[in-house]
Amino acid sequence: MESYRIRWTEDGEEHVSAVAYGPKSAQVHVDELRAREGVSDVEKFSVKPGE
Repeated sequence: MESYRIRWTEDGEEHVSAVAYGPKSAQVHVDELRAREGVSDVEKFSVKPGE
């Protein structure tokens, strides 16, 4: 199963998720981040297990 981490910008600072998510869970987190005030450039990217 593919794993994803999420990268986003909030209040001018870049962030990367500390944990990897499965495809459905990653999309839920992406949608939640996009709905937050001051958050931009939300993207999920594929990682190999253990990364």
